[in-house]
Amino acid sequence: MASHLLPTLLLLLALAVSRSAAGSATSPYLRPPPRETLSTSLADDADSTTPQQVHISMVGTNRVRVTWITEDDAPATVDYGLQEGKYGESSTGSTSTYTFSALYTSGKIHEAVIGPLDPDSVYYYRCSGNPAREFSFKTPPASLPIKFAVIGDLGQTGWTNSTLNHISQSNYDMLLLPGDLSYADLNQPSWDSYARLVEPLASSRPWMVTEGNHEIETIPLIESTPFKPYNARYHMPYEESASPSNLFYSFDTAGGAIHVLMLGSYTDFDASSDQFKWLQADLAKLDRSKTKWLFALIHAPWYNSNKAHQGDGEDMRKAIEEILYAARVDAVFAGHVHAYERFASVYNGNEDHCGPLHITIGDGGNREGLANKYNDPQPSISLFREASFGHGQLYVANSTHALWSWHRNDDDEAVVVDSVWITSLLSNPACQKKN
Repeated sequence: MASHLLPTLLLLLALAVSRSAAGSATSPYLRPPPRETLSTSLADDADSTTPQQVHISMVGTNRVRVTWITEDDAPATVDYGLQEGKYGESSTGSTSTYTFSALYTSGKIHEAVIGPLDPDSVYYYRCSGNPAREFSFKTPPASLPIKFAVIGDLGQTGWTNSTLNHISQSNYDMLLLPGDLSYADLNQPSWDSYARLVEPLASSRPWMVTEGNHEIETIPLIESTPFKPYNARYHMPYEESASPSNLFYSFDTAGGAIHVLMLGSYTDFDASSDQFKWLQADLAKLDRSKTKWLFALIHAPWYNSNKAHQGDGEDMRKAIEEILYAARVDAVFAGHVHAYERFASVYNGNEDHCGPLHITIGDGGNREGLANKYNDPQPSISLFREASFGHGQLYVANSTHALWSWHRNDDDEAVVVDSVWITSLLSNPACQKKN
């Protein structure tokens, strides 16, 4: 028993040293008691080659990357088809592993890209040729309307579980997650537990994620490479958008009617950085006669009236906000603050009808609890704020209108507490791009 606990104790000690060095050991607000942290183990009937932790993400508009883990060697193959139990197509990918601080070695991480796929269709698939587990997923539609589920700071607690249950009932097409996934915080088996917990949803709809501060996971003098576990486990389609890094990328969906920017709050973003230059080039390629909507995801919010994490996104805002404003980005979604807040359309701190709507959705279910202390008086640009767990839904109805709604977890029932219709900036004559 003692030898089993030693790696965890060492990791906790390293985490304490790391946090102390960063000057962030305490928080300036009191959190209410969270629900219990869950530990999702491998199914009793699984063996060392049973596919587990299965999740999918989009690659282009009609291909999907399937990622899964086996404990021992197994083929990196995905067999798939449009009928249950019948797989007319197959794709072979690659396998990798990673080690962390000499205390943990991951299972065999397999990934394979499948397609081209038909839009708005259900595909059945199996991984590594294993007949014991069959999965299915639905591809996004080729045109509007489309529905996104949006959650940040998810974690793996009882609140996480209720959030996932509510999302599973929403008939969404794709999930967007602006950082802080597992809250492993150096304890690598927690990544495995998290991926098993979310597998029922993450294997059935594309999950598009970007990193948060809890994905950095470095230990001074021991693990100096940031984002090592995140990059190994969540390969996003950065190559397809000509990004040099898995930490920032973009993708199109709904037949190209929507372009989504997945930006990195914890990698360089100043004017000389790769991210800044890539973002300029990515937006310059857009054909706005086809791309009707622009959305962006970051982790640390640029606007925030909560006492928690004040100013954490300010440097990035100063560096990048003008680019997003000029491109007429319709909405920016953030996490990091463990609460919900919806702002008006803003630019440079002021309400601006041609600026993006800013929404903080860092309330998925993390183990640290809620950020329930707000600044008073409430700023005029802050239209709705509440410290409760929940999730968001973005229903893009057509080329000009989308419905945003926030669903609070209240006694395990999803309650719609805030909603607003959004009009695309591209359709507003007053917001035509100025030269």
